Amino acid sequence: MPTNLVAALDIGGTKIAGALVDGDGRLLLRAQRPTPAQEGAATVMAAVESVLAELAGSPLWPGASAVGIGSAGPVDASAGTVSPVNVPAWRDFPLVERVRRAVGGLPVTLVGDGVAMAAAEHWQGAARGHRNALCLVVSTGVGGGLVLDGRVRPGPTGNAGHIGHISVDLDGERCPCGGRGCVERIASGPSITRRALAGGWRPAPGGDISAAAVAASARGGDPVALASFERAARALAAAIAATAALVEIETAVVGGGVAGAGEVLFAPLRRALRDYATLSFVRGLTVVPAVTGTDAGLVGAAAAASLGTSGPGGTAGADGGLS
Repeated sequence: MPTNLVAALDIGGTKIAGALVDGDGRLLLRAQRPTPAQEGAATVMAAVESVLAELAGSPLWPGASAVGIGSAGPVDASAGTVSPVNVPAWRDFPLVERVRRAVGGLPVTLVGDGVAMAAAEHWQGAARGHRNALCLVVSTGVGGGLVLDGRVRPGPTGNAGHIGHISVDLDGERCPCGGRGCVERIASGPSITRRALAGGWRPAPGGDISAAAVAASARGGDPVALASFERAARALAAAIAATAALVEIETAVVGGGVAGAGEVLFAPLRRALRDYATLSFVRGLTVVPAVTGTDAGLVGAAAAASLGTSGPGGTAGADGGLS
């Protein structure tokens, strides 16, 4: 039985995924539940506990020495709390304490989902070998994490690189975070669908109104679907270029469910980036798809937990540590 396992949780607005992960980043056992995002705090936590219980029921569980959590944010890694924008009932929710209680006192490390994705991509994915990178999760929400000078940098509370709440439209719609014109309000999967429906797009028989369905229409040449992805791509490009100007990243790695649209997203994103990344020191910026896929949050959470903790929530990293 492997003895170097980490229990990893990836908590988002759509699903709560869990896995037992070994020291090479392999997922040996998986569990998943839908996120009851519009229910009460206890109901959401019950879904987390159900995932953990399924993992704990495996004969592999005694080999687990720690738990890593990558959660939609904002998070407060120093306090061990989470306040995901897409889970309204969780505000300053003491997730680390509750998970620690559920797993019998094992060490628990919390990072934002974007930081977890950055750790995974820097360890095993498209950011490997890059000393300065931005990694984005574009899904139900939009998150991100930064690799600077060869290390994943979560910041004091674990939210550094949270690109989804950069404002790219000063007169734009109000975001659930309280800001206005946020990237997430334009480029997330639900926002892409919402814009397409408002523009007259209609789903195929069966009624699928996911961003994936909009992407399928865009691949077929639907002008409204194409315009919705173009708008999302421009919002992402503006925020990526702003980040590059601030901290001189050399590559942006884009993952999450919306990135599954492929060139429907990446082609207009690269075009738009040429309009925004114009200074000499950011002009060479590249944008590439993530390669760790839907496992990025779990792999990154495991990477964080496997390298230790610092503080009640804890931060750790994939190649020598988060710092």
